[in-house]
Amino acid sequence: MSSSRQSGMTLIELIVAIVIIGIGLAGVLVTFTTTIRHSADPMVRKQLSAIAEEMMEEILLKPFAVTAPNPPFAGCARLTFNDVRDYNGYSSVNICDVDGTTVLSGVAVSVSVSPPAVSPLPLSGVAATDQLTISVSVTQGGERYALTGWRTCYAGPAWPCP
Repeated sequence: MSSSRQSGMTLIELIVAIVIIGIGLAGVLVTFTTTIRHSADPMVRKQLSAIAEEMMEEILLKPFAVTAPNPPFAGCARLTFNDVRDYNGYSSVNICDVDGTTVLSGVAVSVSVSPPAVSPLPLSGVAATDQLTISVSVTQGGERYALTGWRTCYAGPAWPCP
């Protein structure tokens, strides 16, 4: 009685094993690559959010009423802006501090300030002439972050309503 035991794998078994392992490895690598590629997205969104919030805060701290004629802005400087409406139409392809020094390149910001365009008014109990809608949009590459806020005229000795 002769008994022959085989040990090892045949060529076909080896090729099938390599194909199965290759498909599994390719799936793992695709998942890994996608995760790595998008891992910076939250950081970019956080950066855009911080820029938009800073610009919105800067605008909201200005007086509501027009305090003096404003010369047109040059570049991205905002030193001459003395009331909320001065920011209407402001746009810059770089992030600058208030005196116009570039702080961050490749990030665009644009601002729109206008009377509310919705009915009913966003803030009930406040006259339409005493409300402004402020929209700040920050863009970098394919990412965009937008904020919308409202500013009302609250009369006081320093900032009278128009």
